[in-house]
Amino acid sequence: MRFYLIGYELGRPGGPNKIVEGRPIARSRFELVADRGTGLKVGERLKLGRNVFEVVGLTSGQVSSGGDPAVFVTLRDSQKLQFDLAPPAARKELARGASATNTDIINAVIARIDPNVPAATVADSVRRWKHLSALVQKEQETILSRSLVERARRQIGMFTSILLTVSTVIIALIIYTLTIDKLREIATLKLIGAPDRTIIGLIVQQALAMGLIGFLFGALLINLIKDVFPRRVLLLPEDALALGLIVLVVCVVASGLGVRLALKVDPAAALGG
Repeated sequence: MRFYLIGYELGRPGGPNKIVEGRPIARSRFELVADRGTGLKVGERLKLGRNVFEVVGLTSGQVSSGGDPAVFVTLRDSQKLQFDLAPPAARKELARGASATNTDIINAVIARIDPNVPAATVADSVRRWKHLSALVQKEQETILSRSLVERARRQIGMFTSILLTVSTVIIALIIYTLTIDKLREIATLKLIGAPDRTIIGLIVQQALAMGLIGFLFGALLINLIKDVFPRRVLLLPEDALALGLIVLVVCVVASGLGVRLALKVDPAAALGG
């Protein structure tokens, strides 16, 4: 099981935003709140380190920057999990004369500022302590978007571009092949006086129908499996709309080969043997 463990002090910022099932952590030890993406249920027991934790509540949409579901425990439990060594490793450290390390360590402090106090002013005051650093929410979002989200966005954009290019070629070849099979029919339409725009419309409509059916099938499949995907998948309506428009453009471009072939058909071919 892969998840992101977060330790926080009860009654202070840093815990789950909303409990959708069960209750929040009430005891200082051995209780946890998990995101639904972990697949855990309320009342289930999970062994972490040397201790067994009970799932007392579930939250939803709480993930790490990498999309892994989050699990919340008390700060003390998280410190024990991070710094406690397994018995063989502990005996080895004692045998080599290593002194006990300080485990009262945290990674970050979350501060909620009064709306009337500028957050930048508080951050500047904290930075005067040379061993401390402070980031306001906007700076945190910038770091997150540039270091992780932006890189993932470029990778996904590259894969999407490759898939769209391959899809364009495949649709173009299919339309071209179907147009070759209908050269006699196209010649007959021209012979009886059908305008070129009618023939072009038939080919483009065929390409759009292929793209629309494929897009609807893909959208349905994505919505059915997104909740069982190992990491959280966020589907925005505007993204789906943009992708739909791109698919329409791809289909129109892909129909170009078939349209070019149809326009070159000689009407006299309809009279041939």
